[in-house]
Amino acid sequence: MLALHSLVRWAAIAFGFAIIIRSFSGMSKGSFEDADGRFGRLFTISLDVQMLVGTLMYLVFSTITTSAFDNMGSAMSNAVTRFWIVEHPTMMFAALVFAHIGVVRVRKAPEAKAKHRAGLIFFGIAMLLILVGTPWPFSLAARPILPFL
Repeated sequence: MLALHSLVRWAAIAFGFAIIIRSFSGMSKGSFEDADGRFGRLFTISLDVQMLVGTLMYLVFSTITTSAFDNMGSAMSNAVTRFWIVEHPTMMFAALVFAHIGVVRVRKAPEAKAKHRAGLIFFGIAMLLILVGTPWPFSLAARPILPFL
């Protein structure tokens, strides 16, 4: 389950960077293409899959979280455990919310420039939360770049 969660992370990050680049370049282009909307939806769908897998791990499969639930006081005093119990899921849920708001705001914007601006803002915030909340190898709650490394 962890390997799947780690691999889907890369799809989410790739779609996130793709939609941010498309939104940024679309601001000057003046047109909104079907692919622009599609990348935003793919980004959001990949986050939905991540949230589903992450929630299953959080509630059922993770020994870190299931053991932390037995003694929350002790878990909250440990920075790494607190990251897994509170910080990571909170940031990722917030990123998911911003991505979904972005899809709706892009769809409802009246003109191409407004669509790209909404995408840049909401998908950009979502990506920032994802990058901050991801357990990178150099972070306190380090995980490898790829699950098999």
